[in-house]
Amino acid sequence: MTGFEQIIGINPWTALFTFCNMIITFLLLKKFLFKPVKKMIDDRQKEIDDMYAQAENSRAEAARLQADYEEHLSSARAERDEILRDAVSRARKRETEIVEEARSDAAALRAKAESDIAQERKKALNEVKNEISSISISIAQEVVEREITAADHERLVTEFIGKLGEPDD
Repeated sequence: MTGFEQIIGINPWTALFTFCNMIITFLLLKKFLFKPVKKMIDDRQKEIDDMYAQAENSRAEAARLQADYEEHLSSARAERDEILRDAVSRARKRETEIVEEARSDAAALRAKAESDIAQERKKALNEVKNEISSISISIAQEVVEREITAADHERLVTEFIGKLGEPDD
């Protein structure tokens, strides 16, 4: 051994073989371990990136669908409000028609009742006139048949008044 080897204790050939062995091991590890592991990590990173992109697309689609839903909901509410206003308007119009119809029916019934009352009054008056006429004729016949004294006259008037209150049979 030379003096250098004795002081340091390194054999240059052993160091060279160790260095070559380390380089070969490194190249083998790089070829068979690092590249597949890096490829697996890259593939996994690409898969994660794709999942994030898909999640972002899904989130954007969900936001778009939510906006569409809210738009449809607001249009449905507006349509509901319009239908409600239309129904209320038609109900009020129908209510007015019904009230006017009831008023006209009531006025017609009132007019008919007044007409019936007037006819009944005329009929009653005509009956009273006929009764008075028949009683007057009866009195006239009795008067014609005999001579009337003051007592007879008073009795005939009393009978006449009494017959006015009696109904015909």
